[in-house]
Amino acid sequence: MKKRSVLLAFFLLLILFLSLFALPQPGPNNFKVYISADIEGIGGVVSRMQTSWEGEEYQRFRRFMTQEVNAAIEGALDAGATEVVVSDSHGSGQNILIEELNKEVKLIRDWPRPLIMMEGIDETFDAVFFIGYHAREGSRDATLAHTMSGSRIFDIKLNGISVPEAGFNAAIAGHFGVPVALISGDQTIVAQAKELLGDVEGVVVKEGIGTIAKTIHPEKAQKLIKEGAIRALKRLKDFQPFKLQTPVTMEITFKDEVYASLVGMLPGVKQLDGRTISFTGEDMVEVSKFLSAILFL
Repeated sequence: MKKRSVLLAFFLLLILFLSLFALPQPGPNNFKVYISADIEGIGGVVSRMQTSWEGEEYQRFRRFMTQEVNAAIEGALDAGATEVVVSDSHGSGQNILIEELNKEVKLIRDWPRPLIMMEGIDETFDAVFFIGYHAREGSRDATLAHTMSGSRIFDIKLNGISVPEAGFNAAIAGHFGVPVALISGDQTIVAQAKELLGDVEGVVVKEGIGTIAKTIHPEKAQKLIKEGAIRALKRLKDFQPFKLQTPVTMEITFKDEVYASLVGMLPGVKQLDGRTISFTGEDMVEVSKFLSAILFL
């Protein structure tokens, strides 16, 4: 009987020990997840009919955006998150249906923001999710690909590396020591994120084919995102913050020479050619503030 009691106690302790490592261990009482959400990478989205206020299907697809964000939130909470902050990061910054959003989160809305799509991130967060993201401008087999401003910007480089919005935003998170754990969108942005950030958890909700897409059912997309969020936080220790060497040099190639000429007149800015300018900031916060100013003026 005594041996059985000892064995039982041993197995109970073993189960307890293993359970401690089944979920991430960011701290004893607080585990924070930051979610930056866009709309072009939401399942089913293929055109401006779904992404712009004037679009015939915008009202339907802002609901799908809300639902995919909710799926990521539910996965994060199931995996042990105690606080979730969501950044509504598309268009007006007022797309997510707040009354349908999970009640346990805080939502950042509207512009301008010094940290643009990452406003509110700081060193107290443990992980970042990118939901509904898209590939950088000029990408092949990508749905609604662009970089920050589809009407103005062709390319952004950070320290010589061309980055999609996911790369720019990951560098802001990296400034605060926070890793990207999950990204959802088409297969092209997932591949671009992995190339830059390593083996982050990627959820493909549609396949870009040229400029169109083969997409899955919204409910299946939401299920995959929730499962991906849980997997991502279970392997949180696998991810590293995307830290850039400082100072950070940003090159912006505009689509129009006029923008480059105007921005090139600003103090501290160099115009490298007809459409490209260069700005060097102390860190990603300073670089982001500069980009925000020229985007929203």
